[in-house]
Amino acid sequence: MRAFQFNTTPQVIFRPGAANEIGVLARLKCGARPLLVTDPGLRRIGLCDPALHSLAEAGLGMTVFDAVEADPSLATVMAAVEAGRAAEVTGVIGFGGGSSLDVAKVVALLLGSGEDIDAAWGVGNAKGPRLPLILVPTTAGTGSEVTPVSIITVGGEEKRGVSSPILLPDVALLDPDLTLGLPAPITAATGIDAMVHAIEAYASRNANNNPLSKMLARQALQLLGANIETAVFDGANREARGAMLLGSMLAGQAFANSPVAAVHALAYPIGGIFHIPHGLSNALVLPHVLRFNAPQAGGFYAEIAADVFPDLAMEQGTQGRCAAFIERLADLSQRLGLQTRLRDVGIGEADLPRMASEAMKQGRLLVNNPRDVREADALAIYRAAW
Repeated sequence: MRAFQFNTTPQVIFRPGAANEIGVLARLKCGARPLLVTDPGLRRIGLCDPALHSLAEAGLGMTVFDAVEADPSLATVMAAVEAGRAAEVTGVIGFGGGSSLDVAKVVALLLGSGEDIDAAWGVGNAKGPRLPLILVPTTAGTGSEVTPVSIITVGGEEKRGVSSPILLPDVALLDPDLTLGLPAPITAATGIDAMVHAIEAYASRNANNNPLSKMLARQALQLLGANIETAVFDGANREARGAMLLGSMLAGQAFANSPVAAVHALAYPIGGIFHIPHGLSNALVLPHVLRFNAPQAGGFYAEIAADVFPDLAMEQGTQGRCAAFIERLADLSQRLGLQTRLRDVGIGEADLPRMASEAMKQGRLLVNNPRDVREADALAIYRAAW
């Protein structure tokens, strides 16, 4: 057994209604003047209100930054940093989907260390320290509450990442009730995103791929596969919502230590250039990347096939089980009502070469792919997805 390192969020709280009682926890972890980072949509529908009431009851001097957008920009990050500095905040609470949590992580880093963001991009370059940090996810997809990665859009189109254990929060607070109102298309896309995290973690070529990540990936796929359709079509089902939230977190713990690969690398230009939501971007290329990888990773895909689709345990042979797994994933996206072709989301055939070129900039991800990906390969995958 080869050496490995496993890092994760030190405290996980999973309980319906937990966000409504965050005040005591925040006072203990984040001090007297926390900064809450969220998005305008959640503020508008009042999802933050019970948490804000709890924070006020705890006597905390709150500063709220609610301008996080999808695919958050560096300008948004720096605006949140300025708001935090002006209020002399003592900690950060990220409340929302992956975008808000990613912004909260980088903001906590920059407020705590004062370091230059340009020096922090990449793997292991952030020096820290950071401010105390609590993350509260409101979607079941990114697993950002247990990952050491933050993805920010730079220059309008390019996605860059800060990856360092320093970004792992002090507490991940998982409240399934926060996901009950999530619309079906977002539930579907974020659920597929979580599945991609587990699948890519399990088959990752990264030297740190390890038994813990593999175990967590398989448990995540069992939860996600058994509950995603119920969560999409019966959104008020608390059991399914809770299972999806837990599955997303387990997948996050898996890929935080056994990093993702070409599905994400090829999804980033779709989101960065065309502003397609990240989960849907992953779903659009998922089956095509898996088919490309199958000559090297077919055994891995066959091993996890029945975790998502239990009846595939009856499929004979590694090759047949792998092929069936990939086709069933493609069918699942369609059953969930997601678009399945790049053309369906407004991407033209003439855009594909540019996307392939942009995907090759994601070297930190492509090195983890079970099969080497050249620019010509990326273009062929996009054409298959178009």
